[in-house]
Amino acid sequence: MSRIGKKPLIIPSCVTVSITNTTVDVKGPKGELSLNLPADVTVAKVTMENGSEALEVHVKDENLQKAIWGTIRANIANMVGGVTVGWTKSLELNGVGYKMNIAGSTLNLALGFSHEVKVALPETIKASIKDNVLTLEGFDRQLVGQIAAEIRSLKKPEPYKGKGFKYVGELVRRKLGKQAKSE
Repeated sequence: MSRIGKKPLIIPSCVTVSITNTTVDVKGPKGELSLNLPADVTVAKVTMENGSEALEVHVKDENLQKAIWGTIRANIANMVGGVTVGWTKSLELNGVGYKMNIAGSTLNLALGFSHEVKVALPETIKASIKDNVLTLEGFDRQLVGQIAAEIRSLKKPEPYKGKGFKYVGELVRRKLGKQAKSE
C-alpha cells in the first residue's frame, strides 16, 4: 500500500480542479496544467470535515496500479503547488571567461567553445541572472527541471577545477590532479 497515495490532497481556495474519466485539470493564479490518468486510476473530489475540498486517488488492487498510486498523487500535488506558488531551479556558472545573458526569450552562453551557445526558453519559463547564478521559474515542475537539466548538460562541472554549471547547493567532488612524487 502506498503511504503517499492514501493521503488526501487539500485543494487551496484559489485553485479550481476539474476531473474527467481520463484527465485532471488544475487552474490557479499562475497558470493551468493537465494530467492524463492511466487506466484503472480514478481521482475523486471530497469535502473534508472543516469544509475544505480535497482530492483522493483510488486504484484497483493490481500490482501495476499500486506501483503508480503514489506517483499520480505526487504529480497532482506538484501541479497544485505549481499553479499556486510555482517552482524554481538555480544553476551556478563557474569558470574564467564563462558568461551568460538573456536576450528576450533566449539565453546566450559563452562556455569556452568556439561559438556562443543559444538556448531558447519556453514562454512559461522566466529566467533571471544575478552575479553568476541563473534562476529559472515556472509553474510546471517537470518543464522547469527539464530546462535546467538541458542547460547543465551543456557544460557539466568538471572534477579538477569545478568549472561549468552546477545546481546551487550541489556538491561537486573534487580530484587532486597531479601530485609530486615523494622521495
